[in-house]
Amino acid sequence: EVREGVGRAADLPGDAGPERAAALLGSGHRIRADDTVPFALWCAAHRADDLTEALWTTAAGLGDVDTTCAIVGGVVAARTGVTGVSPEWLERRESLPHPFGRWDPVHPMGDRSV
Repeated sequence: EVREGVGRAADLPGDAGPERAAALLGSGHRIRADDTVPFALWCAAHRADDLTEALWTTAAGLGDVDTTCAIVGGVVAARTGVTGVSPEWLERRESLPHPFGRWDPVHPMGDRSV
């Protein structure tokens, strides 16, 4: 069922809009992979170079927004890397607890003693 949904997502043009895509593909309301993954991959595919826009597009589809945004964020960030995260979001991010608090994904070779 997931494969069929992904096939439908691949055939759906980007200008369909997130509301229509969610209606046709599902957006996580049923909390199942076949109702979540196709829409998430559609959003990621059509906004692959802009993490912020990809997440807003995904949220506009409503449904299980935290899950679909997590999937889309992971897929798009894998393509864009940290440079895809807006400077404002990086500035506003929460600190990670120790030991991760020493790791800075923006400057991974920077001072790790902070």
